[in-house]
This record gives sequence, structure tokens and C-alpha cells, in this order.
Amino acid sequence: MGLYDAYLGVRHRRNAGDPPAHVALVITERDLLEQGAYDTLESFLGWAFEYGAERVTVSVSVLDEAVVDTLARELAGIDAPRSIAVRTPDDTERADAPIRVNIGLGGKREFAAAVRDIAGAVEAGDLDPDEIAEADIEDRLIFPEEPDLVIKTGAERLSDFLIWQSVYSELYFTDVNWRDFRRRDYLRAVLDYQNRQRRFGT
Repeated sequence: MGLYDAYLGVRHRRNAGDPPAHVALVITERDLLEQGAYDTLESFLGWAFEYGAERVTVSVSVLDEAVVDTLARELAGIDAPRSIAVRTPDDTERADAPIRVNIGLGGKREFAAAVRDIAGAVEAGDLDPDEIAEADIEDRLIFPEEPDLVIKTGAERLSDFLIWQSVYSELYFTDVNWRDFRRRDYLRAVLDYQNRQRRFGT
């Protein structure tokens, strides 16, 4: 660890603000084609748990769904500091591991599947439409928990991931490309989060 990284680590420890318990990362399939990309991801996961996270969700946007199965195999085999659950657009089972990886399952698609399931429950008489609540949607999401901090690398654009779950999340955009992402970049994101006053939509 360099001196500057150590300095940021001290600032993090001395900051009165709580670190994010649930960190979400949004990268692209092209980011993972870069040399050393998986090593960077393994380091990122280590930093997250080192600096206070209890859960990490990694979302990977894809342009061609033909690469999803290959990415799923590669990501399931990374050297992760906690157990990992990988989900793709074809999966319906909830991701419950401390590390959840979402490959190409956009938020609109995830939300639409939850709505279809609710409609089926109503049609079957198992759910009263007048009693449908937020929890009924959340119980049907593949990635149910809300991230405290969403980190987006490369550009300041929102993504189609976790659109229900991230409504009150703090968003952190960095122009650092994934291949160049370092510990100091993660610590800057965490310090930025710790210095914010969360308003939860108010």
C-alpha cells in the first residue's frame, strides 16, 4: 500500500460517518476484457470488506447476451473473499450470498418479472390486489437488498441495474476506467459517502 493510500485509510478510520454496508459496482463486459480486469475485481471485493462492507453487488452490462454464459463461468471462479452468487437474465432464484454478481439482468427486466409474478398470484387468488405492498415486489426481486453506495466507473451515466433497489442509494461516478481502478479510488468513493448527509428521498 502506498503512502497516499495509507493516508486515505487513516481518514476513513477517523471519519465519524459510517461506511457503506452494501456497495454496488457497475461495470461493463468490455471492462472485463482488459488485461488484469479480474485481478482488479478481486482486489475491489477485498477492499470493500476491508473497509466495512457486509455485502457487495457487482452488475456487468452486456451488449451481446451470447457472452453471458462465459462471463458467468469466469466470475463464478474468481478468488473472492466471501461466498459468491452469480445470476444471469435466465435466472429466477434469489441471490443471497455476501457477494452477488449480476450479468446482464437489467432492472426493468427484473422488475417486470416481479410484476408478472404478482399478476399470476392475483389471478390465482393468492394475493388481494388491494393489499399489494412494496414488500410484495421486493420479495420477488433477484437482488432484493438496497445498496448504500453505487459506484459507476468510466462515465457519469445511470444504468439499468437495480432501478428499484437503488432509489435511495448514494451514487458515485468516477471517470477512472476499470483497468486503472485502485485502492485509492475505492477509498475516495467511501470517504465521499461518509461525508454525505443521506436524505432517503426527502
